[in-house]
Amino acid sequence: MTYSRKGAVLGIDAENQESSPQQTPAMRALEDRPVNRKVVLSGLWVAMLFLYAYVDIFSFFRADVLNGALQGRVSVADVAIDQQFLVLATVYILIPALMVVASLLLPARLNRWVNIAVSAVYAASVVSLAVGDPWAYYVLGSVAEVVLLVAIAWLAWTWPRTAQAVGR
Repeated sequence: MTYSRKGAVLGIDAENQESSPQQTPAMRALEDRPVNRKVVLSGLWVAMLFLYAYVDIFSFFRADVLNGALQGRVSVADVAIDQQFLVLATVYILIPALMVVASLLLPARLNRWVNIAVSAVYAASVVSLAVGDPWAYYVLGSVAEVVLLVAIAWLAWTWPRTAQAVGR
């Protein structure tokens, strides 16, 4: 049972323990606290990484991509899948993966600029990789990734300032 501050069951009059005929909107309202900016940024990086991974996973349902991989080549770019390619691909994914943690741990000032810079670079790279791709799923996934990256940059750009910083 849930009790009010007076000890009565919510929705019941404390004096005579009868049901209240109506609840006010305030009694029905749900608590909705603002989410810390760092948590939101970290969550957006997680969502972007999930999209990036799933779009790549879906690509393996394409015969051209699968056949290219089996032949050791990235079919759309005619690039060899070798140690160098895999190390560079890992570094490419490692940076936004680290942004998940960095967004939570970096001090606000540095956090703001790192999020703006990294999201801008990744948005440009996603656009450059998607341009000309004829597959709708790839374009849709890339657009969603760019929207998330733009949201990251915008949230970092509009990071709230403290009253002390505004007065300077």
